[in-house]
Amino acid sequence: MREFGKLRRNIRTDLAIEAREMLMGEVKEEIPGVAAETESLGGINITRVHITTEEAEKRMGKKQGRYITLEVPGLRQKDTALQDEVSRQLTKEFLKMVELSQETSILVVGLGNWNVTPDALGPRVVKDLLVTRHILKLEPETLGEGFRPVSAISPGVLGITGIETGEIIQGLVEKTKPDLLIAVDALAARSLNRLHTTIQMADSGIHPGSGVGNKRLGITHDTIGIPVIAVGVPTVVDAVTIADDLIDHLLEAFIREASPDSPVSAVVKSIAEGDKRAVMEEVMSPYGGNLMVTPKDIDTLIEDIARIISGGLNAAFHPEIENDEAGKYLH
Repeated sequence: MREFGKLRRNIRTDLAIEAREMLMGEVKEEIPGVAAETESLGGINITRVHITTEEAEKRMGKKQGRYITLEVPGLRQKDTALQDEVSRQLTKEFLKMVELSQETSILVVGLGNWNVTPDALGPRVVKDLLVTRHILKLEPETLGEGFRPVSAISPGVLGITGIETGEIIQGLVEKTKPDLLIAVDALAARSLNRLHTTIQMADSGIHPGSGVGNKRLGITHDTIGIPVIAVGVPTVVDAVTIADDLIDHLLEAFIREASPDSPVSAVVKSIAEGDKRAVMEEVMSPYGGNLMVTPKDIDTLIEDIARIISGGLNAAFHPEIENDEAGKYLH
């Protein structure tokens, strides 16, 4: 059987912080070419990961670039004051990653399928954005100073349109000529604890569907021709990963309780070191090994996190807007 450590690297996750954690769990040391720093602000933990070399890119399974992660376990409590603070921190971290001039034109793309709630984050964020490109072009005096030209679209998915999302975006960029593209998408996580409590921003672009095993045209600077910032929130976890974690905990508990000299203990240890994940994949073979899990209150979770992201982006795009006042500009 294959070594379990190699299987760990195949666990689906879109989060750079998780890719680093899993790799460090194997090598037990810092990874060359990967710089990381953490900061805690109240109930918000911010991790900044910078992948700087091709070798680190291969080992991490993530493109070179900067990844900023906001982890906020308290978001499950529906604390509105905390939500507002997360939105403000999102604005600050976004503006650290991107330099915007007053004339910077921004296109926001809400990736995902609005008919499938766990995949509807992108369209929900776009719904709450203040789009101004048309106003500044036709009636700039209506808004005045402090607003940048922003346009937004939710192009759907390949199964709805029959067109690769990357191809749609390439056409839009060619016609509207924005300076910056923001792609908002639902992600896959390795840990249940990070569902709907974690926001990741990355300047390396995005590959739609990669977290659930789909291969699509990448939305990156190389493919689109302009800088791309990806903003995402994990909304699903691979069921195989959950089952694997459960077995790990059960085996560890059994080993602690069993006599070290017991033959059964030796058998359990051999299982713990074996290929448990392959067994889980075989059990879930009716689903093609592609069963994803999401919380039952996914509707309200998506609405809450979408408002946090749209509020943070609105404030970052338009200096005139404060996070807690963004709603009055929405239609």
